[in-house]
Amino acid sequence: MERGWSATALDPRLLQGTWRRMLALRALRPGLARSPPSALSPRQAPAAASFHAGSFSEVDHPRVLITGGLGQLGVGLANFLRKRFGKHNVILSDIKKPPDHIFQSGPFIYSDILDYKNLREIVVNHRITWLFHYSALLSAVGEANVSLARAVNITGLHNVLDVAAEHGLRLFVPSTIGAFGPTSPRNPTPDLCIQRPRTIYGVSKVHAELMGEYYNYRYGLDFRCLRYPGIISADSQPGGGTTDYAVQIFHDATKSGKFECYLRPGTRLPMMYLDDCLRASLAVMEAPAEALSMRTYNIGAMSFTPEELAREILKHVPEFQMTYNVDAARQAIADSWPMNFDDSNARKDWGWKHDFDLPELVTTMLLCGRPDARVARAS
Repeated sequence: MERGWSATALDPRLLQGTWRRMLALRALRPGLARSPPSALSPRQAPAAASFHAGSFSEVDHPRVLITGGLGQLGVGLANFLRKRFGKHNVILSDIKKPPDHIFQSGPFIYSDILDYKNLREIVVNHRITWLFHYSALLSAVGEANVSLARAVNITGLHNVLDVAAEHGLRLFVPSTIGAFGPTSPRNPTPDLCIQRPRTIYGVSKVHAELMGEYYNYRYGLDFRCLRYPGIISADSQPGGGTTDYAVQIFHDATKSGKFECYLRPGTRLPMMYLDDCLRASLAVMEAPAEALSMRTYNIGAMSFTPEELAREILKHVPEFQMTYNVDAARQAIADSWPMNFDDSNARKDWGWKHDFDLPELVTTMLLCGRPDARVARAS
């Protein structure tokens, strides 16, 4: 998810242009909080410009754009949506050159979220109706480069919100367990509570939640957001997140039978297998607007510690060994995050239900990683 940024991220000309647009938005009509929803977006185009010629009807498939597509979740989401809506209706995008197998699997284009004009051209030229905004720098990476994380996670979000509002898109922006902080209730963490995160990643995700809800109220933008737990997938490499130990452990277990964990043994965090994450993301996008009692939901599946995960792996890899070398920075982040999500609103409003618990997760990950002698298949 963190790869959707550009070398132009710190270009002062781009940031200056973004600042001018933000000032223009701030000057747009006094008393915004008291205004009824408006059909105009913050950067409404002149009436003479025919941007909506390719309209989207209920009987058509959506035309989907995924930003930050070469990150941790984008490729899996593209494959999942293409099975549902057709190969050519789902466009993957990023600023990096894709591997051959991804380029050949379906439409791929260059897209820089810090370039508003580029985003607008893509939406118009490809008749986009749904946008999944996955461009972001994750928690540990963001702390190492706060200025870049601020540009990508906040300035890029502003561009996406404005394009989506202007062109009437249905917009999905993922949030995270990192949107909560040390003063949040941790076990369980409800949808609505104090947040106060302590990382730039978390701060930017709270900003995204509130801005999306504001655009829904002020401009009628169809904004939808899920707070993801740690996402585990056999098809992706760790991307700099605090929960990524739960991905790396499977790679190491199948290759060497050893793993060094950077979190303490008893650090409990909510987790989810990728397939459940993708199903939830599509389900909330397909849910009727009237079924949504809120625009940002928690979603949950399982919650475990490194110690519990290692015990489950040992059932399949008897020689597996795990040691600990605690990273103080990542441990501090994990200690401020939820231990367990309350996702009762998602289950009630649009029927969310997970498929994978810890035993199913471990069996699937190990068999996907290396189905040979090192992994004892469950009988």
